[in-house]
Parts: sequence; structure tokens; C-alpha cells
Amino acid sequence: MRASLDTNVLIHLYRAGKQKLLFDFFNEGVFIYEQIRNIELEHHGKDVLEVIDQDITTGKIGLFSDDKLIELGVYKMFQNNVKDNKLLYNPGDLGEVYAISLAETLGAYSLITDDIKQGGPYMSLLQFDDEIMPFTFADVIILLYLSGRLDAGQSVITFDSVNQCSNLNWVFKAHLKKFIRRFWTEPYQESEKKWLADYCDTYHNDFWEKIKELRRFL
Repeated sequence: MRASLDTNVLIHLYRAGKQKLLFDFFNEGVFIYEQIRNIELEHHGKDVLEVIDQDITTGKIGLFSDDKLIELGVYKMFQNNVKDNKLLYNPGDLGEVYAISLAETLGAYSLITDDIKQGGPYMSLLQFDDEIMPFTFADVIILLYLSGRLDAGQSVITFDSVNQCSNLNWVFKAHLKKFIRRFWTEPYQESEKKWLADYCDTYHNDFWEKIKELRRFL
């Protein structure tokens, strides 16, 4: 999988020193639009910008400029996607608009954002008949746990670390319930339930057995 990154989740993961979660899960790459690097991160994430720039330089994060999009022949498509998405989201969600538009333009399967407010990109993409799957950092942790790349203890410690650094005041039990509801008991899209079942099968893990184990730890 590969993913387009929103500003907030970048800041949260890098402040906690847990950016490796992105590279472990999205093995086909993660990327951002230059406006997120040059404006959003300059204003809101200056304390982690040097480390993010290092990962851009080494190619861990793909940085897409207008020139690069022109070179790829998709700049007009990107502009149209931005125009359409600006109609759907608040002016304050410009970072999310660019992240979603870049995902649509490049054919990415995922958007990573910690903006889960009603009407925001995460909730909207769940309800739209869209090919882009939104994930929060909590979703990524749970998915890495279901694959066996994190154990229950590591999952809780990692969640607590990011949560503390982000000042989101999230509760892991609540996000685990949301994850189960979204992907299993009351899916917005049946395709997501099938996607998760296939994901667990790939790693030869039983979904409910893993969930029971994590719940016991919590």
C-alpha cells in the first residue's frame, strides 16, 4: 500500500519518534504535496521539520511539487481535484484538501490523517463511495498489530506515546471499538470488511482472536 499524508499525522508521529509506523505499513511509499511541507509544516511543525526533511532527502517520503506533477502529466488533474475538494471541506482544511487531491491524482489507496471531526476528511471519505481509504495513527497501529508486526504491549505503548505527544487525548479502547465497527460489525463499505478479512488472511491471523488478545491487555 501507499499513502498520501496530512499535516497533523506527520507532526504527531514525528514528535513521538514513531514515524517508522508509516514506513513499516505503507511499503509502497508515502508522499506529501509541497504546500504541506512549505506552509503547513513551517507554521505548525517547525520542531520536527528537520527530521522530516531528512526523510524526504533519503526518499522515505516522496515530495510532489507542481513541477513534478507537470513532468508526470497530471498537474491539470491535480488542479481539478483541488478545486472539487475545496467545495467539500472547510477553508481551514486546506492541508487535507491537498493530501486528498494528491492521493486521487496519483492513485494512492490511502489517506493518513488524525482529523476525525464530523465533516472532516476522515469521516467524509468513509461515507463517500471513494477508493481512498482514510486511516488515523490508531488505525495503523491496530493494523500492524493484526499483522503480527506489533504485539499487544507494543501497540498500547506506541499508541500512548503518540497520543501524549499530540495532545489529542484519545482513548485506545474507544478507537479499537471504532475500528471494529468500521471494518467488521457496521462497515460503511462492505469492500472494507473484505479488505480487512483478506489482510488478516495474508498474515494467517484470526481477526477475533487477535482482538480478544488486545482487549485482555487493555
